[in-house]
Amino acid sequence: MNNMFKIQCLKGQAVIPYLSELAKLRIEIFKSYPYLYEGDLDYESDYLKTYAQCAESIIVLAFANEDEIVGASTAIPLSFETEEIQAPFIKNHFSIEDVFYLGESVLLPQYRGKGIYLHFFREREAAAKAYGAKMATFCAVERPADHPKQPKDYQPLDKVWQRYGYEKQPELYTYLAWKSVGESALSANKMIFWLKTL
Repeated sequence: MNNMFKIQCLKGQAVIPYLSELAKLRIEIFKSYPYLYEGDLDYESDYLKTYAQCAESIIVLAFANEDEIVGASTAIPLSFETEEIQAPFIKNHFSIEDVFYLGESVLLPQYRGKGIYLHFFREREAAAKAYGAKMATFCAVERPADHPKQPKDYQPLDKVWQRYGYEKQPELYTYLAWKSVGESALSANKMIFWLKTL
């Protein structure tokens, strides 16, 4: 890891002092394509409390300039996640106790391409193995190839995830609702899961 950056792994309640900054970072990153998430600080704070309340959760923070949070990555046993996240696995006869859910990775654009993203995956997979999970999973929003808000230079991360050992699982999907940028009401968004055997 470049000496300019510091990586810190926090578990459970140790993340509480950082919840407000994490909420703001998530909103900033997820406003961009493909998520187009308008963001709500109250919702974000409540969502992140799930990680604070689970002793087996992990949040990996990336710092620049000693104390500036420029990225964060979360993971938690699937058994602690919401029904929407658990449902596809239950439907397809997975034991949710065997699965560790990698919530998301958010990283400011100017710090991408420096090895931090890979570090996020390694730390979360290590936590999953320590927990005794047999698989790690995450989900990503599914957008049509001709989506009107897709930037011309957009590059999906599919090849990166495949390089990390994850495989897309079209039969494992769910729908999550959020208010998209420029919209006044919530809309459902299809989320496809990716899976890796540990």
